[in-house]
Amino acid sequence: MSKQLRRAFSWVLLLGWPTGQAMAQALTLRQAVQSALNNYGTIRAKTDYVKAARANIKEVRNEYLPDLNLAAEQVYGTANASYGPAIGYKAPSVSSSGPTLPAQNWNAAFGSLYWTNINWDFFQFGRYKQKAQVAQKGLDLNQSDLDQEKFEQSVRVAGAFLNLIAAQKLILSQQANLDRAVSFQTVVTARAKSGLNPGVDSSLANAEVSSARIALTNAIEGEQEYANQLAQLMQVRPPDSNNYSLDSAFVSRLPNALNASPAQPLTNHPLLQFFQERVLLSDQQAKYLRTLNYPTFSLFGVVQDKGTGFDYNYGAQYPNAYTPNYFKGVGFQTANYLIGVGVTWDITTPLRVRQQVAAQQFTTEGLREEYGLISQELQAQVILSDTKIRNALENYREAPIQVKAAADAYLQKETLYKNGLATIVDVTTAAAILNQAETERDVIDTNVWQALLYKAASTGDFGLFFNEF
Repeated sequence: MSKQLRRAFSWVLLLGWPTGQAMAQALTLRQAVQSALNNYGTIRAKTDYVKAARANIKEVRNEYLPDLNLAAEQVYGTANASYGPAIGYKAPSVSSSGPTLPAQNWNAAFGSLYWTNINWDFFQFGRYKQKAQVAQKGLDLNQSDLDQEKFEQSVRVAGAFLNLIAAQKLILSQQANLDRAVSFQTVVTARAKSGLNPGVDSSLANAEVSSARIALTNAIEGEQEYANQLAQLMQVRPPDSNNYSLDSAFVSRLPNALNASPAQPLTNHPLLQFFQERVLLSDQQAKYLRTLNYPTFSLFGVVQDKGTGFDYNYGAQYPNAYTPNYFKGVGFQTANYLIGVGVTWDITTPLRVRQQVAAQQFTTEGLREEYGLISQELQAQVILSDTKIRNALENYREAPIQVKAAADAYLQKETLYKNGLATIVDVTTAAAILNQAETERDVIDTNVWQALLYKAASTGDFGLFFNEF
């Protein structure tokens, strides 16, 4: 069985009660499930992942907007120039434009440059659209992951709730067993002191009382461990007493939906939906990769204005035709504009993209195989769930008969012992059988509900179980 499927059917023990809640009020299963959905860390984390995926969709859609850049610069410096090639290799170089003069001079003035640049990749053969679809499928995957986590957490809490009820009933049975042992110890001690029974019977009775006390202590410890696990599941601090009050009246009846059919097909199971979204996302990524094969058509434009403190006739003949005046140098003097349409295409890109698409397609096929495996396992679980319900019902009908027969046998052996017609071994054996019958009854009472919960988990319809409350 896959890790995800095992996770779906791992019914973590025990449910807790939020700190500060009045202990006099019994906790219902609906309240328990809702508390877990509100507080569990993984659910809260995956909710944030969904929000992040929604924000990513908006960002991807905004990528289609054109790039619009505004810039301005104002400088002060000289304008000497010379003939000859040069490159600013690994160092910044100064871009100065001016006449070629016979000698170096230090005439300086202010200059400025203002421009607006727009660039828009207006047609890319559906690349932006496919990228937006990938982002949308990413959101769908995160949402299905969240839905699956909520479903699994609901199943865990419901199973834990039933386990806790069984644990609390087990404590009552062990307490009843201890009461019987103490009562019988009193009878044995009195008869031993009067000489009606051998003294060793008192030792055996004392041993039975000690064994019953140990069983009760173990049952209480088990409930405390469940309470601690409950606190971890709910991410709340349990009360120091670990005394949880649960609404357990429903266990005394049979569920109404034992033979009901799920309200949705198995393909709508949250676990299958999650795996299906993985397939769809991978397939969409392959479609997006194919668009990288095609060229990009762009629209661009520039509006520029330049100012300078050097006059048009500045040069060797008129070396003083410039002004250091700031406002003259940074003003608008010479404007230009440019618009155009361009196309870019790396003709070697298809060679690379073909392999990327092939890799993505193999990934998609692998995800489909995982989907098929999970689907088969869930179908087997659905069949098994019906078997579990039948077996649980059989045991549910037999449990009262077993308990009554064991109780009658114990009463008979105890009466015979009091009249000297049975040994203490006969009584302790009957007491052990009765204790075992009562313990099995405590578990069987909740097993019918556990079987229904298993069917709900298998079919993906939690309402099949949850609507009983």
